Amino acid sequence: MFDYHIHSDFSADCDTPMEKTIETAIEKGFSEICFTDHIDYDYPDPTITFDFDLKSYDRKIKAMQDNYGQKIKIKKGIEIGIQPHLLKQYEDLLTKESFDFIICSMHTTDRKTLHYGNLFKDRTTEEGFQQYYEELLYCVKHFDYYSVLGHLDLVKRYTSEVVTNHFHPLIESIFKEIIPKGKGIEINTSSFRYGMDTVMPSIDILKLYKKLGGEIITLGSDSHSEMTLGYQFPAVLNVLKEIGFNYITTFTEKEPIFHPIEKIKM
Repeated sequence: MFDYHIHSDFSADCDTPMEKTIETAIEKGFSEICFTDHIDYDYPDPTITFDFDLKSYDRKIKAMQDNYGQKIKIKKGIEIGIQPHLLKQYEDLLTKESFDFIICSMHTTDRKTLHYGNLFKDRTTEEGFQQYYEELLYCVKHFDYYSVLGHLDLVKRYTSEVVTNHFHPLIESIFKEIIPKGKGIEINTSSFRYGMDTVMPSIDILKLYKKLGGEIITLGSDSHSEMTLGYQFPAVLNVLKEIGFNYITTFTEKEPIFHPIEKIKM
């Protein structure tokens, strides 16, 4: 089993040390995990800064690999918070630094944070969804420095309104950009922790990804605590098999490695 979206106390919104998560992963029988701490430039909340010292991060990951490497594989990843005006800044960062795995996530739309519902304060829910996917499409057209898109339909988490328009044409355009480039998507199970009844992205989006030829999928709990490591993974793997996916992906030096779902211990 693999968890490819994990935060540690290098992330501004997490106080869990790597050691605690690693030891829990070993206890649960995970064979590989990837830390993906936050860098989110220009995050529109003055009370929090999503940035950290990358040299210290690299030293810590290497120390964890040395200390625990006989029991579990530990990969060095990062989660970037993409916005259209930040693409050059992230390109400069990611051409200088080395990672096994990079999650490209959108936490901010129209320079408004999704987390506090600010996107929907001056527009309808459907208008907010539309702008979210349009900005994400712009980013994937003009930016290639990532491995997968994180929690693709995250925007749905921040509204209680029912949206009947699933924006499949825009999402299809996103997939038609990323699939030929060898990019993938993640299945993010944090939605279950926030009272939602589906993964991110939802089943209809996963089916669309499969229909368009998408194969690269990583599995991530988006864990900020060792207690939520691998949350709901067995159920999600069964859903992926039902849709027709055959593999879960891990990464080494940004190269995908495919693991048959049927061989993963749940």
